[in-house]
Amino acid sequence: MKRKLYNPFRFLSRFEWGLWILSMLVVTVSFFLGGEGGLLSLIASLLGVTALIFVAKGDVTGQALTVVFSILYAVISWDLHYYGEMITYLCMSAPIAAFSVVSWLRHPYAKDRSEVKMEHLTGGEVALTAILTAAVTFAFYWILRALGNAELLVSTLSVTTSFLASYLLFRRSPYYALAYAGNDVVLIVLWVIAAIEDPSYFSMVACFSMFLCNDLYGFFNWFRVRKRQN
Repeated sequence: MKRKLYNPFRFLSRFEWGLWILSMLVVTVSFFLGGEGGLLSLIASLLGVTALIFVAKGDVTGQALTVVFSILYAVISWDLHYYGEMITYLCMSAPIAAFSVVSWLRHPYAKDRSEVKMEHLTGGEVALTAILTAAVTFAFYWILRALGNAELLVSTLSVTTSFLASYLLFRRSPYYALAYAGNDVVLIVLWVIAAIEDPSYFSMVACFSMFLCNDLYGFFNWFRVRKRQN
């Protein structure tokens, strides 16, 4: 018997379909309103909001799409001299997402690969997470300062929240969504600054605004699903 291809969209609820469609529309409309150019920003944004709706469901498809999004976003950040964003997504977010694909496939809930088994962090893991996050923040501040990164403090904060979110997502913790929500706010500020000089980057502002909505939903949904799993 021929095996059917996995279709992650068939697991979306009506609300999730609505959130995904709204996110795609907001990002696309903002791109065309922002003026010419920035096609890569549009592609990255559409991939990003699609990845997040599946991450919010605990579906490994979201992690796979995150790898692609991270690479595209790193290229865009390089053009704007946001070296912190480039290094974070290319050297940290993309590899962690790739490792997460393997981890999530190895920890399905009840052998259902459309939903990962969610985890509880121990007190020791919480302490380790805090130490690693502090170390990454300290190291990247000086690295970005040496590179002459634009918006140094904001970019450093973006590294902090992005690392924390990626690590918690790798560990399958619902609190990843709060860290990513904080990261979304930081990135909205960064891209507003860029959009003031080049309106074509307004699509990235819209992208991370919708990221924020998706991450807030992800926080709610992960706790709801984890309660069901328990």
